[in-house]
Amino acid sequence: MTGETAAGPDRPAAGPDEPTVGPGEPATDRRRRGRPGYDQKTVLDRAITLFNRQGYDGTSMGDLARELGFSKSAIYHHVPSKHHLLQEALDEALDELTTIVAAATARDDGRPAYERLREVVERSVHVLVAHQPAVTLLLRVRGNSEPELTALRRRRDLDAQLATLVRAAMDEGALRTDLSPELVSRLLFGMVNSLIEWYRPDGEFDADSLSAAIATLAFRGLDA
Repeated sequence: MTGETAAGPDRPAAGPDEPTVGPGEPATDRRRRGRPGYDQKTVLDRAITLFNRQGYDGTSMGDLARELGFSKSAIYHHVPSKHHLLQEALDEALDELTTIVAAATARDDGRPAYERLREVVERSVHVLVAHQPAVTLLLRVRGNSEPELTALRRRRDLDAQLATLVRAAMDEGALRTDLSPELVSRLLFGMVNSLIEWYRPDGEFDADSLSAAIATLAFRGLDA
């Protein structure tokens, strides 16, 4: 959020439902009066839902305001712009996975690369299950804005880091060597990402059973 309150192209002037501050009335009272009480996470979650339903380009701040029960001008007291919401959503989808992959590729705990690679695959399933709407949005971006371009670069970096781990496991003799590490990396992430098409939180399978099944299927085919 920003501290700016002036109207502009992305921030409309206050409407009639936003009374001016009276003598001795704190500005925070004006901001809170008559508005639903949503925290930042709820606002972001509703935005992600709309972006997935209507597309990012097809969703306006007015749409989000109606979804939350705000006036169009009141929404800007919660978020500075639609662009900001997209950035926050894509960061939610990528931050935890980035930490997991970085730890697996940089860690020097004596464990074989094979074990660390399998752990990344299993933990990435848990990340997707925990952040499925945000990951769904991530997988639909096409690079039409700076947050999308940044997210695509981060995805390429993750593919490259995982490929490095695949190569190390091949060098250990734990994985077959007739496949490209870069291809294996993309196929592993692709298998995990396919869950967005059918996984439901109230469905038959939980995160533990899914991660075990995907790791078993993937690594039995890759084992040397």
